[in-house]
Amino acid sequence: MSAPLWTPPAELVAASEMGALMREVGAADYNALWEWSVADVERFWRTLWDRFEILADGDPTRVLDTHDMPGARWFPDVALSFPEHVFRGKDPSALALQFAREDAPLGAWSWGELTEQVTRIRAGLAALGVGRGDRVAGYLPNIPEAVAAFLATTSLGAIWSCCSPDFGTRTVVDRFAQIEPKVLLAVDGYRYGGKAFDRTQIVAELAAALPTVERVVTLPYLAAEGDGGETIGQPWAEAFPATDEPLAFARVPFDHPLWIVYSSGTTGLPKAIVHGHGGPLLEHLKTWRLHQDIKPGDRALWFTTTGWIMWNYLVGGLLSEASIVLFDGNPGYPSLDTLWDLVDESGAALFGAGAAFVHGCMRAQVEPRKGRALSNLRSIGVTGSPLAPEGFTWVAEHVGKDIWLASTSGGTDIAGGFFGGAPLMPVRRGELSCRMLGVAVEAWDDDGRPVLDDVGELVVTEPMPSMPVKLWNDPGGERYRESYFDHFPGVWRHGDWIRITPEGAAVIYGRSDSTINRGGIRMGTAEIYAAVLAVDGIADALAIDVPSADGTGDGWLGLFVVLEDGTGLDDALTAQLARAIRADCSPRHVPDEVFAVPDLPRTLTGKLLEVPVKKLLMGREPGTAANAGSLANPEAFAWFVDWAAARAAVA
Repeated sequence: MSAPLWTPPAELVAASEMGALMREVGAADYNALWEWSVADVERFWRTLWDRFEILADGDPTRVLDTHDMPGARWFPDVALSFPEHVFRGKDPSALALQFAREDAPLGAWSWGELTEQVTRIRAGLAALGVGRGDRVAGYLPNIPEAVAAFLATTSLGAIWSCCSPDFGTRTVVDRFAQIEPKVLLAVDGYRYGGKAFDRTQIVAELAAALPTVERVVTLPYLAAEGDGGETIGQPWAEAFPATDEPLAFARVPFDHPLWIVYSSGTTGLPKAIVHGHGGPLLEHLKTWRLHQDIKPGDRALWFTTTGWIMWNYLVGGLLSEASIVLFDGNPGYPSLDTLWDLVDESGAALFGAGAAFVHGCMRAQVEPRKGRALSNLRSIGVTGSPLAPEGFTWVAEHVGKDIWLASTSGGTDIAGGFFGGAPLMPVRRGELSCRMLGVAVEAWDDDGRPVLDDVGELVVTEPMPSMPVKLWNDPGGERYRESYFDHFPGVWRHGDWIRITPEGAAVIYGRSDSTINRGGIRMGTAEIYAAVLAVDGIADALAIDVPSADGTGDGWLGLFVVLEDGTGLDDALTAQLARAIRADCSPRHVPDEVFAVPDLPRTLTGKLLEVPVKKLLMGREPGTAANAGSLANPEAFAWFVDWAAARAAVA
């Protein structure tokens, strides 16, 4: 066991809310507190319900109707509102949020200003006929209007869903067409890396491709600078004028849909994941107040886009007495100093980003303390992909040995974390400090047996309030069961390889399925294939994401294509494939290299061998990567065996 890079000071342990909870329940240390939290999950979550003074109609006595998964229903006899808890007790003159973008100085809204904006949007949506259960879709960047639109939508009991405007038409339609939104809220464009990107044509294409959309409302984000195109639909200010109506909140059942977020599988459309009002409410209060130890008056900055669950989590910070900081743009423009400047200027106490950002700062030799006081900064959060051990050392040496680094692993699927940090636990290189409270997480071998200090599948053996209510457009729940519960019936399997240490920390070894995570944006290979196969001359495709050898960065993304007769793979076709993926999926998922292959290996049932090929390219022996007897065309897999060997020989 390595020596800690950081040990919580005694005054932090004593003053933290988690420390207070530990003393109240009589736990000797954090691991004892975690054991207490999962030994009786109903008792734990009811304790938090009372601690956080949840506002609700009905009786919270019945915490959980069954422990069966899927099917567990939390607090089935109450009605509440997520946004009501955001606004309760807030001083109208106090700071609610700050916001920055590449081409504008840091701005701010008070709670009074946020309340006014939410009230205007709420009244405008109601006038457009939006009510309980309707879906409102956002094609918006990480700006205060997106926060206000989310809170306004959900205050009506309507359901929010959002995509970042750097997503292409097909990627957005694949998501929004499933949920049949009534209203589309969009921007005319966005700015990234010093360039303006007009999205009015895409907004028009979305409106045409989504027949249930009755009204499009466009925010002139670029037009204000003279760069935007024509307004599609109704202008924002016209749809959401000033109103004398007070801000109100519709209380809905605990599991009434709050938002729909998306997590891509390896086949078919992205999963449209539904979370209720109550699950994220409790989960985010737990994480912000207990695990992040956010205090009244703190400011929290997490770099994210609206297409990543971390945006939802950042907005959840408003449930605490802290304010949040938004950034829209390229974190590396004009250099990787940009976000560190924002941390300093905004007075952030917590700064969060993807692990790729930290790795990038390491490679670019960024010095966060050079010319910056960072006087309020206490902690750094990292998620999205595993942070290399060298990243832990870099934070300690270049940001500060007194900075608490909380490396976290969770998921869009649960709108929360499985492992993370705690103000009671030390930080060691390469490790996630602890299992999150209330999460009965274990590592299991292929036979469903718990393993300790060995690599296994990440599983959760007891229900969590923030597990999905359902997947949208999955009336029988078949896809929900297949996604999480088929591998180990009745137990959540997340799809990560993990090792839990004897001290209760964890090490993440990446995905055990083939979802591709680039820069914190997860995208299924099916979405990449849809873009690639639309290109003339491409008959079949296989995308493989191989982690880097040292664990830093996004690794290597290779695209293998089967060409139609008469087509050759040249620079022009490679560039065309890159353009298609960039436009229809995301710029982050453009492959590093493209190769032509004679055929692609498939199982007897016709499924591509994505995971076996990935294992092969990661150095596994062919016999352990795939079972030849299960292949429809073993010669195709043999081609990859030879190719991997030849590549390794010249590496």
